[in-house]
Amino acid sequence: MSSDGNSHSRSWAAGLILLLAAVGSAVAGCLGVAVVATGDRLGVDGFSDGVEPALGVDGLSGIFLALLALVAVPALLYARTYLRGSRHATALAALTALFVASMALFLAARDPVTFLAAWELMTLLPAAAILLARDEAGVRSAVFVYVAVTHMGGVGVWVAVLLLAAAGGLSAPGLADLGTGGQAAVIAGAIIGFGTKAGLMPFHSWLPRAHPVAPAFLSALMSGAMIKVALYGLIRVLFDWVAPAPAWAGLVLLSLGALSALGGIVYALLQRDLKRLLAFSSIENVGIVVIGLAAAILLADAGEGGWAAIAFAGALLQALGHAATKGMLFLLAGTVERATGSVDLDALGGLLRLMPWTGSAFLVGAGAMAGLPVLVGFAAEWMAIRALIELTITAADGIAVLAAVCAAALAATAALALLCFAKAAGLLLLGAPRRREAGDACDPATGMRAPAAALAALCVVAGAVPGLLVPALAGLWPLGPAPAMAVTGGLDLPGTGSLPAPALLAGIVVLTAVLTLARGRSRAERAPVWICGQEPDQAFAWTSAGFTKPLQLVLAPLLRPERSVVVERSAGITDAVTYAGRVPHRFDTEVYRPVRRFALAAAVVARRMQSGSVRTYAGYLLGALLVALAVLRFGVLQ
Repeated sequence: MSSDGNSHSRSWAAGLILLLAAVGSAVAGCLGVAVVATGDRLGVDGFSDGVEPALGVDGLSGIFLALLALVAVPALLYARTYLRGSRHATALAALTALFVASMALFLAARDPVTFLAAWELMTLLPAAAILLARDEAGVRSAVFVYVAVTHMGGVGVWVAVLLLAAAGGLSAPGLADLGTGGQAAVIAGAIIGFGTKAGLMPFHSWLPRAHPVAPAFLSALMSGAMIKVALYGLIRVLFDWVAPAPAWAGLVLLSLGALSALGGIVYALLQRDLKRLLAFSSIENVGIVVIGLAAAILLADAGEGGWAAIAFAGALLQALGHAATKGMLFLLAGTVERATGSVDLDALGGLLRLMPWTGSAFLVGAGAMAGLPVLVGFAAEWMAIRALIELTITAADGIAVLAAVCAAALAATAALALLCFAKAAGLLLLGAPRRREAGDACDPATGMRAPAAALAALCVVAGAVPGLLVPALAGLWPLGPAPAMAVTGGLDLPGTGSLPAPALLAGIVVLTAVLTLARGRSRAERAPVWICGQEPDQAFAWTSAGFTKPLQLVLAPLLRPERSVVVERSAGITDAVTYAGRVPHRFDTEVYRPVRRFALAAAVVARRMQSGSVRTYAGYLLGALLVALAVLRFGVLQ
């Protein structure tokens, strides 16, 4: 068979696999929506004797199955076109389909074995797919960091799950048998383990490395779905298996959430690589979700069950909104990279004119990430801030002060997010192309255009009428009855505060757009520059560094940016001046790199123990057995 025939066969097989996976994801999503709508629980038990896998779907796992489908269906359909002609199309399609299946299995798992097996598959499958797609030194390094960091954090998940299993299983753990120390160990393990996979600071180092090197559809699945599935694990532990969570867990999460939200958007703002910018922005949004969950724990502890349910619903709405928006933006980044060969914001520009479909969808996503009204991000962030304000009123003094600080941090995060995505949209879409390849760009085929357009429409609809979603999400609050909410186009919350009717705002925006278009195109004419003038040059345009320079100056003591200036002279005359600057990721340079060096050194020492001698290995086993017997004999484990 010819090479063209082989390529066609691979594309056909990959397309079929991805189509079947998309259909399966859609069915799972519909099942999740049905469970949420009816309040029923579905379960399957007892596949075998001995180890008995258990699968089940309740309201919480149902809403996350819907979230998974929301991202997976467009990403899988996008991949059908994206992978055409790829040498590894079939294998990549199979790995991607299995990755989606592992996330669905994790959401439905109800026994420790299935839960942990799905958790490990969810880590390894995307790593294998990334390496298969791009086997390069930089990619291998990023995947190594991803696998290493998530597995180190995953130890916390294993500790939490095994402790719960020993106390009676995941469905009805015997918390009384755990004791205070055991319960604290479960909560700490869950925060570290699930927080690492979710990209929560300071466990986030892998995320801005792995997401940018993955193919666009995998980046969309990892950022839009995988990190939300990790948050589901955290929610399941804190709001179900060890509920009600103690106040100290809420305080820890509130602090980590504020750090992630503010730190994530600051580092996102400093990026010139579009995919790294989106990756750091995912850390910010995870922080906002965690702030909402923390506020729910603390409000419940303060006896404000109604406001706790609202904070919980806001966190779920933020997760859903970010899943749709970030999934769309990563797909669009892949489209831009395919059309121009780059995601460097300083090398692009003018794409709104050259790629109107892509540019328009990106504007919707950027607006949602910036928290603009009428889009899905606004409603969720407003609910989080409103819950924090309520917490400052009702909680004890120390908690109230922390809530006020976190509310201020969240407000600053919203302002910086607006600046960040104004920069991204401006440099990417406006002006003129800064390189020849960008000037030749055009919109992709329908197979890559339609999935992003569908997600953009969902972002607008969900933001325009949040009252259709929030009451259902608040109904998932597991620790009491849901508060009464009035749905009037907008959303009226109990007590004080209401969300302005976004449907009205949407109408105003549409009317403004229609009137603007009715005026027609500008009749301004271009003419040659007069004497002493200079033709415009893209070298005069704003750059990413220039856009963020004021922020770098303000935060220089924390960020410690590095700069270098090289002046080239000949015969006493300056020929060229080259300026270079970068902002190192301090978590990497001062935390993770030392840990990595220590781990590699320990591995070298451990390797020396691998002599290959059976007698030596038997000696190791005998020594370990004697230590275990000594520990048991002297009652250290009692």
